[in-house]
Order: sequence, then C-alpha cells, then structure tokens
Amino acid sequence: MGFRDTFHAPLNLYVNAVVFKMIDAGNNAKWKIQKDQRIYSLDRWIAGVSTLFFLLSIGVNYLLISRIFDDKIAGVTALLMLCCELMWSFSLSGLPQMLMLFLFSSATYFAYLAVKYTQEGRVPMTPALLSGFCLVLLSMTHWIAIWVLLGYLIFAAVAFRPRGLVSIIVLGLAVVCILAPLYRNYQASGSIMGTAYMVLYNGLGGGEDSAMRVTDLSSDDSSLNLNGLMMRIVRTTIVQGADILPFLGSIFAAPLFFIALLHPFKQSSIARFRWCILLMWVFAALGMSICGVSSEGNHPNQIHILFAPIMTAYGLALLSILWSRLEVVANVPLLKNVHHIIIVLLSAAPLILGSINSARLGLFLGEKGWPHWPPYLPETVNTYYDQFDMVKKDQIIVTDQPWAIAWYADRVSLWLPKKVKGFEDLEIAASNLKTPIVGMLVTPSSYGQRSLSEIAIEYGDFTSLIMDGRAYFATLPAGVTLFDKDPKMSTIAQKYRYRASLVGWGGMLYYSSVPLQNPE
Repeated sequence: MGFRDTFHAPLNLYVNAVVFKMIDAGNNAKWKIQKDQRIYSLDRWIAGVSTLFFLLSIGVNYLLISRIFDDKIAGVTALLMLCCELMWSFSLSGLPQMLMLFLFSSATYFAYLAVKYTQEGRVPMTPALLSGFCLVLLSMTHWIAIWVLLGYLIFAAVAFRPRGLVSIIVLGLAVVCILAPLYRNYQASGSIMGTAYMVLYNGLGGGEDSAMRVTDLSSDDSSLNLNGLMMRIVRTTIVQGADILPFLGSIFAAPLFFIALLHPFKQSSIARFRWCILLMWVFAALGMSICGVSSEGNHPNQIHILFAPIMTAYGLALLSILWSRLEVVANVPLLKNVHHIIIVLLSAAPLILGSINSARLGLFLGEKGWPHWPPYLPETVNTYYDQFDMVKKDQIIVTDQPWAIAWYADRVSLWLPKKVKGFEDLEIAASNLKTPIVGMLVTPSSYGQRSLSEIAIEYGDFTSLIMDGRAYFATLPAGVTLFDKDPKMSTIAQKYRYRASLVGWGGMLYYSSVPLQNPE
C-alpha cells in the first residue's frame, strides 16, 4: 500500500532516497531490526547523512568567514559550530536543518562574492545567480525557506546591477523548480498545496497536529483564526527576538550581530553584506511567525539556526574590535584572545555538561546504544507488529505516533483523532477500502511531556484512553481503568477491549479489536 507525501518539500527526501538506493535499503531482510537492536540501522544512516552536511557546513563557513574577516575569527566560529548542542541535536533528529545549513552557507558564500564584486566594479552576475540557485534548493528542502529567498530577491534587486535582473532570473528558476512538486501535490490531493498548508495552523490556528487529526477542518477545534492577524504576527516576531539566544544555538556571540549593524566597518563589502543577512533574517522571522516556531527542542520550522554562523562571525568581529581597545589588553598580550576563550566556554557548556552522562551511558551500553525512549522503541514496535505479525499489512493501527509505527513496523498507521465522530469516520473510510482499523496504540508521545489539562486539550474525547494506562498502573493491585468507564467512549472501548502492554508499567499500551495471542 503506497501513499504520496504531499507535506514535505522534496529535496531532503530525494537526498535520503539516493543514499537508501546506494545501500539497498529496500531489502527488508538485509535491514530487518534484530533482537536487542536498540537503534534502527537506517536511523544511523539518516543521522550520518545529516552529520555529513553539518561538517560540510562548518567547512563552507570557515571559507566564507576567513574571506570576510580573518582566519582567527573563522576558526573560532567553526569551533563554536562544532560545540553547538542545538546543531548536533538537529544532526541526529532526521530533520533537514543540516542540509539547509549547508545550502544557506553556500548561498551566503556566493552572495558575499557578489557584494565584493560590486564594490570592486566587477559584474556580480555569476556569484549572485549561484547564491540564488542555492536558495532555490534551500526552498526545495523546506517550504518555509521561501521567505529567506524573498529577502534575497529584494536585496539583489537593489544591490546588483543591472538592477532587478538577478532577481527576475532567480525568481523564474524558483517558479520552474517549485511547479513540479506543486503539480504532484495536485495530482495526489486535488490541491497544489497538498497537506503542507496545515503548517499555517501552527501560527494561526490551534496547532498543525490538531488540524491533521480532525475530519472537518471547519470545526472550532481546527479553524484558522485570522482575527488580529497582524498583531499576532508582530507579537510572535517579538517573542522570537526575546528568545534569540536559544534560537541561535546558545552561541553567545551570535546576537551581537544586531549590535554590529551599528558599527562602521571600514570595508564597504563587509558593511553592505550584513544588510543582506539582516534582510533574509527579517523575512525568515516573519515566515516563522506565520507558520509557528518554538525555541524548545528541535522545531521543524526553526531556521534561525541557519543564520547562527555568519551572525557569530560578525559578533566576534565586533567583540574583537572592542576588546582590543581595552587598555589592559593592550598592556598584557596574554589577554589578547581571552574573549574568544570565554565565548567558546560559555557556548559549549550545554554540550559539554550534557555529554558527561551520555558518555557514561555509551560506555555502559557499548555499540548497541540506547533508543530515543521515551517515546520511541524501534525493536519493541517492530517485533510486536511486524515480526510476530500481530497486525497484517492490510490492516491499520491508530496511534499517537503514526510516523514511528509506519517506519519501524512497516504498518499503515493513522493519527489518533480528537473526536469520537472523527474516529468513526476513519473506521468507515478504512472499512470501505478493505483496510480495517484493528487497534489503537498509546505511547509517551501523548502523555509523556504534557500535564493533564494539556492532554485534555490536545486529545479531546480520547483523554481517558491516553490516561488509561497511567491510571491502571498507578492503582495496582486494584488496577482502576478509565477508558472503559468513559460514557463517550463506551462503544469504542467495547470494540477494542483486548489490551496488551508492550513495555513494562504501561509505557506502551495496545488496544485490539481481536483477541491477542502471546507472541512468545
């Protein structure tokens, strides 16, 4: 059973697909999750590809910053990138941010060359177009990066001669490249936006995940709220400014970029290039305000991190200028580089402190590693659903982590809705397609990081299901259940009355419509 993705931009998927083709990832027997294999081998490959782009990004930024400033600032910036916990976290997340960082770094490299060519009286067409091409590829990696491209188009229209020509060519290239996935979305879903437009619910509605879990998008639970749109965009942008340090990877020199905007750099190319960076960042911040973003964790829409290296370079340059003017520094040569050491230590502290426990755990577990639990257990999910075939390939599981079930267990999975009616609609549709829903799986994805009130808002009618396992194991030996005592859920609870705990103490609870056999 095949499904077309109409949500993600295609480039990162194509990159991973090429790698999978090279390693024959379609061979299920070769890449089958083995017993006691805590980390899925293909997860390691995805993280490896992302890490490769991260390391390439460090190299590109070193070349760029050494050209703008000097080797010392370039080296410190590279070290700060290497010690940035957020960048490593994105590298291991499977998100496209590190590919985006590589493309954006390449774009800024060529953009600076174009600015420098302009200041030297040379024709900047080639580097300006190469920069635009990299930003088009960036947009094909994540749709929110289109906002960055818009900022560059405006800058290029003003900065590069003949005025407007570079912007027109790059815009035409972007339209040609983007038309293909839009047409594919239209073929698959009847809309050129596919399901990607649901990202708007992060910023303007009740949340993207809430919108994806309802069958009626006109309901109060999911409708876009456009009242006071401009004020909310402004407010969210201000919030981004307040949290700019964590957004920029907690690199303490990066926010100094905004102060560096006031400094009169002697080289006109350096002074002018910072306005290109600022313009792209302003449009990126506007896009994140509309589409939604959070400084907590690895948010898919977080693209502030792309600007961290070049902003860090400008911040370090300003700090170095101010530091060198201190009388004590002039009199004591040993203090010449102390400001770099302080910045590196402060910025690297989260990674260093977090690595201590990780190193201990790694030494204890060895090469098997430890899964991202909670909420994911690849071996458990694969063993129960795929190897023991508890759910057939033409049957469907409803769960709070459908992406994990589809990836690790190779089973069709749907996101748990908020309303009983929505669930019943899914049952009818699945039955008509001869792919019946046979069970529901509850994991820490729903209850792990939320309070009871947050769970009630997020899961609506299914709150009793989400809390059922917690309540049962909290009241042992009596074992009080909630799901079967909720009047709203009586019909569903009766149908899916067979339960099994995949992990001790109800970490993962499966509710089946058919009696469950002991897989052992």
